[in-house]
Amino acid sequence: MEGLRLFHVSEDARIRTFVPRPSPSQFDAIRKEVVFAISERLLHNYLLPRDCPRVCYYAGSQTSPEDRQAFLGQFSASFVIAVENRWIKTIERTTLFLYEFPAQDFWLLDENAGYYISEKTIVPVSVRPIYNILEEMLKRDVELRFMPSINELSEAVSHSSLNFSLIRMRNSNGAMPVF
Repeated sequence: MEGLRLFHVSEDARIRTFVPRPSPSQFDAIRKEVVFAISERLLHNYLLPRDCPRVCYYAGSQTSPEDRQAFLGQFSASFVIAVENRWIKTIERTTLFLYEFPAQDFWLLDENAGYYISEKTIVPVSVRPIYNILEEMLKRDVELRFMPSINELSEAVSHSSLNFSLIRMRNSNGAMPVF
């Protein structure tokens, strides 16, 4: 794990310890309460307001040439994040806090998504504010796409050979209400 950097992104600047909690998603490998972290490589997927729906994808070793062309085409960025136009003002106004974790207490849960977990209480080694999310994204190998709706893209990406994460899709335009 040498050189591995792990992070948590929050809109809360006051977190002093991260206590294991039940997973918000179903993962067969999670048997206890855990603390989630994201790898530096895929950190960009979380550099948005928490509730902002997004479609994140990139080409992996199993990605077909057809999907690579259709979804990444002539673009130079390795990663794509698509968000809905209606979120631009929230993105511009949100301050995020980037907590860095000691990597030795974590193990890999999902390489495709960059998720690591720990069953221990974690004290961050540092925290820094991100006042300008768009500027932070520009420092990375990411194309940030703004679209009227991301639902069709979400459907297409989820049926492709790309590596992807669909985050907070329940908040997307046209998402089915949960009753």
